[in-house]
Amino acid sequence: MSRPRVAIPEIHQDVSNYTRAMYAAGMDPIIVSVQSIQMKKNTQQEYMDFNDVSPASFDGLLLPGGGDINPKAYGEENRGSMPVDDWVDKLQFRILEDFLRYKKPILGICRGMQLINVRFGGSLIQNLEDAPVHKWNPKGGDQVHGCCAEKGCWLARLYGESFTHNSSHHQAVSRLGDGLAIDSRCPLDGVIEAFHHTSLPIYAVQWHPERMCLAHERSDTVNGLDLFRFFCGICGGEYEEYPYMDHPFVQCR
Repeated sequence: MSRPRVAIPEIHQDVSNYTRAMYAAGMDPIIVSVQSIQMKKNTQQEYMDFNDVSPASFDGLLLPGGGDINPKAYGEENRGSMPVDDWVDKLQFRILEDFLRYKKPILGICRGMQLINVRFGGSLIQNLEDAPVHKWNPKGGDQVHGCCAEKGCWLARLYGESFTHNSSHHQAVSRLGDGLAIDSRCPLDGVIEAFHHTSLPIYAVQWHPERMCLAHERSDTVNGLDLFRFFCGICGGEYEEYPYMDHPFVQCR
């Protein structure tokens, strides 16, 4: 069985943790960007130009973590969002729209989950001021907390109805988008940690599975690679044991 081709739209950040995990889980990750901007950034990663991408030639889309979405996208003024990048918003909303038209499988991680929620008419809590358990810690990195998954949902089938994962976000879902169903919450404060779409192959988590597997595997959380293997199957692949990818980028040409 061929490895599913999965697009990752990004402009500035290093997404090698995602590409390594996706490759190890059985997928071929292909970074999609704006070539002229990337060439100016002197990045190590190679990118496929957005203008050359057709969703028909891909099996899925992964929307990675990153900075805050411009709150104008959900009809609000800035009330705690960090400096936004309209270029990244434009690229990711556009490619999300393209993949939705083809009803391709989509996985959202952290910012990616928030982007999906906004696309379906939802809104965001712009700053979790009273929820320090979720925020990245400058001294210790990712936080760790438990979550409660809905009985029988896809996450419960992967990890059980109660498990721990990492956390590194200061925003979260507020109003849930149309057609989305909640799969897990943080029991400490009720923050939504995962959802899926009720009629489309769309799944999303607020945490970072790419920092819970391979070289970043942790003893205090579940293994994030299981989530990537799940998504590989949704994209039509079949998990096999693939060698760890130790080079810092995926060849995309």
